Amino acid sequence: MLAKSRSTRTALHMTPFFTHWRNGLAWAALAVFLSACDNSEKPPTSTPPTPAPPHTTYTQAGWDVLPAVTDSDLQAGFASWRSACVRLKADAVWGATCAAASTLAATPSGADIRTFLQAQLQVYVLRSAAGSTDGLITGYYEPVYPGSLTQTPHTPVPVYGVPDDLIVVNLDSIYPELKGKRLRGRLEGRVLKPYDDAATITSQGLNAPVVAWLTDPMDLQFLQIQGSGRVRLEDGQQLRIGYADQNGRPYRAIGRWLVEQGELKKEDVTMGAISAWAKAHPERINELLASNPSYVFFARNPDSNEGPRGSLNVPLTAGYSVAIDRKVIPLGSLLWLSTTRPDGSSLVRPVAAQDTGGAIAGEVRADLFWGTGEEAGHLAGDMKQKGNIWLLWPKGMALPAG
Repeated sequence: MLAKSRSTRTALHMTPFFTHWRNGLAWAALAVFLSACDNSEKPPTSTPPTPAPPHTTYTQAGWDVLPAVTDSDLQAGFASWRSACVRLKADAVWGATCAAASTLAATPSGADIRTFLQAQLQVYVLRSAAGSTDGLITGYYEPVYPGSLTQTPHTPVPVYGVPDDLIVVNLDSIYPELKGKRLRGRLEGRVLKPYDDAATITSQGLNAPVVAWLTDPMDLQFLQIQGSGRVRLEDGQQLRIGYADQNGRPYRAIGRWLVEQGELKKEDVTMGAISAWAKAHPERINELLASNPSYVFFARNPDSNEGPRGSLNVPLTAGYSVAIDRKVIPLGSLLWLSTTRPDGSSLVRPVAAQDTGGAIAGEVRADLFWGTGEEAGHLAGDMKQKGNIWLLWPKGMALPAG
């Protein structure tokens, strides 16, 4: 979700996930530390996934089941996927396919891409555990918010960098079955305690660098949900910032809190609706924000015309990169997506799985990156569509352990 996000992008949807622990009591003690979203930038694994037991998640299918796409969408989706081969060239699953892709022209024709895909990959239908091929497709984007490099009366909201006292422990160094899971906390004497939740950080502050200052606490919350963004300074320059780490607390959608409070109906929750509620109820903003204990820390990113970097540490491509649940779809995978835009018009194209997010959970689940700025924000904020996903997986490789 951008490195969000890893980020915790989508404002409503969140399915909790608890990895199996050998000892139930040990897991109960550790669960408070585990982050619901871990988007640290790191290279993909070089070990192929373990074969999955019989399961309805992946159903092999022929190429004729895929809905038709235009050559322009095919070329853009393929280019987005191939851009990540710089990270996948040593990967046990995707390395050989990436090597073969490098022999194609810089801008291959639609016919050449189709020939390549059918020679290299196999189509699998994604289904939920209940057997349904229908899933949820949402959107995210890179916001641009007004701000400053210094605190002023108009910019009182700090965007914190990583605190010096944040301790991160990789659990898979001892327990391989906890791959990708980490403990986060702070030391009190010789004891590792959970790190402060968002409400405590907001009220008491942090001993941490401040990356930038924003005008509105809701801007900071949406920046944390998206996992990356830009700060527009008074002189017109834009500072790019991205996910650096997280406090280890589970993400809880603020949209869900509004539904539980009876302030919004579930079907009406969008980023625009949340913003409108906050403007109408400024006296309850702190209460709203305190409902999400997760807190994201940021770092400054180099200024460039590229898209923000996702969990795979490659620039995201507007309209052709998605965040996925990597328990179902490994990072770097090529997908075929069939859904609709918020206005109901058809959206069918190949997309690249290049990001993750704490709110992105489920077998048929994707978060489509729409780009940067206000227009992308409207699309992302309103997108909550039904959709179908097909996994294009290298021939001869064991399927992900779904």
